[in-house]
Amino acid sequence: MSIIETNFGTRLDPHRVALGSATNVTKQGAFYVFSLRVDTDDVREYSFSNRDRAVAMRNVLISHLEKKVRFENRKRA
Repeated sequence: MSIIETNFGTRLDPHRVALGSATNVTKQGAFYVFSLRVDTDDVREYSFSNRDRAVAMRNVLISHLEKKVRFENRKRA
Protein backbone atom coordinates (compact mmCIF):
# COMPACT_ATOMS: atom_id res chain seq x y z
CA MET A 1 0.00 0.00 0.00
CA SER A 2 1.64 3.23 -1.12
CA ILE A 3 -0.10 6.34 0.08
CA ILE A 4 0.76 9.49 -1.84
CA GLU A 5 0.42 13.12 -0.87
CA THR A 6 -1.22 15.56 -3.29
CA ASN A 7 -0.32 19.20 -3.93
CA PHE A 8 -2.91 20.28 -1.36
CA GLY A 9 -1.43 18.07 1.35
CA THR A 10 -4.16 15.44 1.37
CA ARG A 11 -3.10 11.83 1.42
CA LEU A 12 -4.72 9.13 -0.66
CA ASP A 13 -4.26 5.53 -1.60
CA PRO A 14 -4.36 5.26 -5.43
CA HIS A 15 -5.41 1.61 -5.31
CA ARG A 16 -8.49 2.36 -3.22
CA VAL A 17 -9.39 5.33 -5.39
CA ALA A 18 -9.16 3.12 -8.48
CA LEU A 19 -11.22 0.36 -6.84
CA GLY A 20 -13.89 2.90 -5.94
CA SER A 21 -14.10 3.98 -9.56
CA ALA A 22 -14.96 0.51 -10.87
CA THR A 23 -18.18 -1.42 -10.41
CA ASN A 24 -18.39 -5.14 -9.78
CA VAL A 25 -18.84 -7.57 -12.65
CA THR A 26 -22.55 -8.31 -13.07
CA LYS A 27 -24.44 -10.53 -15.49
CA GLN A 28 -26.80 -8.68 -17.81
CA GLY A 29 -28.46 -11.01 -20.26
CA ALA A 30 -25.77 -13.00 -22.04
CA PHE A 31 -22.96 -10.63 -21.05
CA TYR A 32 -20.85 -9.85 -18.01
CA VAL A 33 -20.71 -6.08 -17.58
CA PHE A 34 -18.75 -3.59 -15.48
CA SER A 35 -18.23 0.15 -15.74
CA LEU A 36 -15.26 2.34 -14.96
CA ARG A 37 -15.36 6.03 -14.08
CA VAL A 38 -12.27 7.44 -15.77
CA ASP A 39 -13.11 11.09 -15.11
CA THR A 40 -16.02 12.96 -13.54
CA ASP A 41 -17.97 12.98 -16.80
CA ASP A 42 -16.37 9.96 -18.50
CA VAL A 43 -17.92 6.61 -17.56
CA ARG A 44 -17.00 3.66 -19.73
CA GLU A 45 -18.91 0.41 -19.77
CA TYR A 46 -17.29 -2.87 -20.79
CA SER A 47 -19.07 -6.12 -21.61
CA PHE A 48 -17.69 -9.63 -22.12
CA SER A 49 -19.26 -12.97 -22.89
CA ASN A 50 -16.89 -14.77 -20.49
CA ARG A 51 -16.80 -13.91 -16.77
CA ASP A 52 -13.12 -14.78 -16.38
CA ARG A 53 -12.18 -12.36 -19.15
CA ALA A 54 -14.34 -9.64 -17.59
CA VAL A 55 -12.70 -10.06 -14.18
CA ALA A 56 -9.21 -10.13 -15.71
CA MET A 57 -9.85 -6.99 -17.79
CA ARG A 58 -11.38 -5.22 -14.79
CA ASN A 59 -8.19 -5.89 -12.80
CA VAL A 60 -6.01 -4.64 -15.67
CA LEU A 61 -8.06 -1.45 -16.06
CA ILE A 62 -8.01 -0.83 -12.30
CA SER A 63 -4.21 -1.02 -12.36
CA HIS A 64 -4.11 1.43 -15.28
CA LEU A 65 -6.45 3.78 -13.44
CA GLU A 66 -4.28 3.49 -10.34
CA LYS A 67 -1.24 4.62 -12.35
CA LYS A 68 -3.27 7.51 -13.77
CA VAL A 69 -4.33 8.64 -10.29
CA ARG A 70 -0.75 8.35 -9.06
CA PHE A 71 0.54 10.42 -12.00
CA GLU A 72 -2.12 13.15 -11.76
CA ASN A 73 -1.91 13.61 -7.99
CA ARG A 74 1.79 13.40 -7.34
CA LYS A 75 3.56 16.29 -5.65
CA ARG A 76 5.36 18.50 -8.09
CA ALA A 77 8.37 20.51 -6.96
